[in-house]
Amino acid sequence: MLQIWALDGIPEITPGDDLVQAILDAVGDPLRDGDIVVVTSKVVSKAEGRIIRADDREDAITRETVRLVASRTSPTGHVTRIVENPLGIVSAAAGVDASNTPEGTVLLLPVDPDASARALATGLRAATGAHVGVIVTDTLGRAWREGQTDHAIGAGGVHVFEDLRGTTDAEGRPLMVTLPCVADEIAAATDLVKGKAARRPVAIVRGRADLVGDLDLPGARSIVRDPARDMFRQGADEAYAEGFAAGRDAAG
Repeated sequence: MLQIWALDGIPEITPGDDLVQAILDAVGDPLRDGDIVVVTSKVVSKAEGRIIRADDREDAITRETVRLVASRTSPTGHVTRIVENPLGIVSAAAGVDASNTPEGTVLLLPVDPDASARALATGLRAATGAHVGVIVTDTLGRAWREGQTDHAIGAGGVHVFEDLRGTTDAEGRPLMVTLPCVADEIAAATDLVKGKAARRPVAIVRGRADLVGDLDLPGARSIVRDPARDMFRQGADEAYAEGFAAGRDAAG
């Protein structure tokens, strides 16, 4: 049976706070082997001091941008940038976030969410003796779909994929490409109990012990698609403009 619940009592996190201890103080029911602890990136960023002044947000987006994918200006003049950040994640505003942050500040994503997740898993395992995994999440949009869901951007001691290739479906037909990203599925499921404004940034998932493994498992960075297999590297307008310019230059 799959169980998911959010933790109450996590205090406001500030730079240098011990997230492992904050989780242990709030957990109530002791952690068990196979539990997966899911933590929003915001509290990880706060603990790691990834906080800047709000008036630096646009500059921060530029600094965190590795590649511009698409940019649009609304009728009111607001510019939305979809970019690739240093983690390889394609998202709006490079993940620079102004929600659930102290007044006058915005948050950057953790420098290395996989390392953050492994550190939390290491600390929780040492403190409890339980063989647990950790997933760090962030809210992202999806191409071709409205709205947002939580995704895994960091993982420690958790299999991020469930490889079903080579098995068969219910009718006995072979599965050739089925590779569920279970880390993203777990991230989205926990957001149902954490909520966006309830100040419950940590959730526990119990019932998928098969996904918990060694701390040297590939992290969430392995979810990012290799550029060589990315069929949608640019926005439609940007691709058209680049092709038009190339054709014009070739024509002399």
